[in-house]
Amino acid sequence: MTGEDLRIAYSPCPNDTFVFDALAHGRVAGAPGLDVTFADIDLTNGMAERGEYDVLKVSYAVLPYVLDEYALLPCGGALGRGCGPLVLTKEAGTGGAASGGAGLAGRTVAVPSERSTAYLLFRLWAAELVPGGVGEIVVMPFHEIMPAVRDGKVDAGLVIHEARFTYRDYGLHKLADLGEYWESTTGLPIPLGAIIARRALGAPALTRLADSIRASVRAAWDAPEVSRPYVMEHAQEMDPAVADQHIGLYVNEFTADLGEDGYAAVRGLLTRAAAEGLLPPLGPDALDFP
Repeated sequence: MTGEDLRIAYSPCPNDTFVFDALAHGRVAGAPGLDVTFADIDLTNGMAERGEYDVLKVSYAVLPYVLDEYALLPCGGALGRGCGPLVLTKEAGTGGAASGGAGLAGRTVAVPSERSTAYLLFRLWAAELVPGGVGEIVVMPFHEIMPAVRDGKVDAGLVIHEARFTYRDYGLHKLADLGEYWESTTGLPIPLGAIIARRALGAPALTRLADSIRASVRAAWDAPEVSRPYVMEHAQEMDPAVADQHIGLYVNEFTADLGEDGYAAVRGLLTRAAAEGLLPPLGPDALDFP
């Protein structure tokens, strides 16, 4: 680490450690050095809003609040299909999309963050399909949500990531798949996590960083076994098979490059959320990369 290293914060989740392994360990030629901090995305969202760190992994939902100071990088983040958040309940048949979500009307719902793509998707879904709206929203740490639903402390829970594979272990039922909702109504992938970097770094440095992240992604794809120790070191005792599923869902062609569909998905989500009064509107050039 040197004084010129970029201060970066990303999560210990397998997709982030897989993506950044080669870059963080100096195996990308010509890349900037990194000073890495691990933090869950609800913390990195706050770091971005306070202008901390040079580079951060954040929820796409936080972009309208930080794009004056940070630029969205066209790579390194998480978008995808079939990987959306789930709404879980203790009892089956509470009333999901097919019944208009009526079973959640006035109910208490636990969410991991109110500044997340998952929460935006949930609010958009509920505005359309839950008559009268849901009841109290309770923010709690992600790992506490499924036990809280199981134990009857809340009526439903909004979960992400590996919970897609483990919720049945808690005896819970899927009320709604918000990814299916989003994809069926837009035809676009789901924007989940973004990589942003400080605009003050300047266009050449931002381009160099983006190129380095792409190279790191390709290195991980070419030799996934090399990244395995770094991934499992930070995977919080996750089963290796679940870690592989996690990487398979969230590291894909959009990680290497957002592309036309990726940018359309991001703008579509943030525009719809702004129309519902959930976010401030984006400026016309806000997503442009130097």
